[in-house]
Amino acid sequence: MVMVAEAHTDTDVFVVGGGPAGMAAAIAARRQGLRVIVADILRPPIDKACGEGLMPDSLVELGRLGIAVERCAQSPFRGIRFVGPRHSVQAEFPRGQGVGIRRTVLHAAMIEHAERLGIEMRWGVRVGGLHPDGVLVDGRVVRCRWVVGADGQNSQVRAWAGLGAAHEFERRTALRQHFVTPEPPDFVEIHWGEGRQAYLTPIAPNEMCVAVISKQRLGTFEAELQRLPTLAGRLRNARPSSTVRGAITISNRLRRVYRDNVVLVGEASGSVDAVTGEGLALAFRQALSLGEALAANDLSLYQAAHRDIEAVPQFMRRAMLLLDKSSIIRRRVLGALHAKPGLFARMLSVHVGELPLACFGVAALVDLGWQILMA
Repeated sequence: MVMVAEAHTDTDVFVVGGGPAGMAAAIAARRQGLRVIVADILRPPIDKACGEGLMPDSLVELGRLGIAVERCAQSPFRGIRFVGPRHSVQAEFPRGQGVGIRRTVLHAAMIEHAERLGIEMRWGVRVGGLHPDGVLVDGRVVRCRWVVGADGQNSQVRAWAGLGAAHEFERRTALRQHFVTPEPPDFVEIHWGEGRQAYLTPIAPNEMCVAVISKQRLGTFEAELQRLPTLAGRLRNARPSSTVRGAITISNRLRRVYRDNVVLVGEASGSVDAVTGEGLALAFRQALSLGEALAANDLSLYQAAHRDIEAVPQFMRRAMLLLDKSSIIRRRVLGALHAKPGLFARMLSVHVGELPLACFGVAALVDLGWQILMA
């Protein structure tokens, strides 16, 4: 249990990093009655190349933070569709719908909500390090009880706190571009190719986000289309509506996510590959748990919750990336799921938290294995 002596402070919680994870942590802490400052060297809108889809469970967590995106530019989707050269399989969410929304639109909605709650924003400032009384901001001390590191995969706060480098499982690169199309999908489509995948997410009635991810070095967006023939066919009548943006997606894990009064959230605290589509949902769940731990003055509660929150996404990461490693496995798995779409529906239910992982069932695994052998 971490105890912090009562003293005059400039704020209760200082959040380093103003992206969605940092905003979620700030909002969760403020909803617990704590004073909060958020600082970031960038100025909004803060963009990042990602799939821009929010699963139904992500929307539930956003609702718990008090954020509604219904009035934002967005587009719903009913489920997930896997598309391969030979087989396709799809499943609808067991409850509710997902939403495709531009990263910048979501970020703006979170900032607006944070401002209504009275959270202080400091954009365009540099956090230079930790201080016994708090943090150094542009060379001056800001006194606080808690420091939250929400500064991404290469977190400086993590290094300053001596929490060590994360154990890395996978590192892949991504390209993202938006397209205007007369036929946006009503499912998130995952197109599987040799050593790469593409994700199509509807984000408006006539627009979609396309992200290509690979462990290999990616070429131009046009070159990647040639390596993903099903995607090229899907984009035949579409035209670009944004420039190409790149990113790195990493799967890693930390042994500890706090030390003394410094705690990590979002990708600073470990991350799963973008193939899971769970990055934002993870950050929102972590933020809510962190808010409760800060209110209880006990960061060990957050450490325990953090391990539990990571469990299913890490399992799904391993399962999904298995398809990326072998064309034979990928072809057989897609064939098996095509033959037994009910298995895919159960997997999706586990993925969005409607079905516990343990309830997927030995019988379902045996059935899937048999279908793979027969495919």
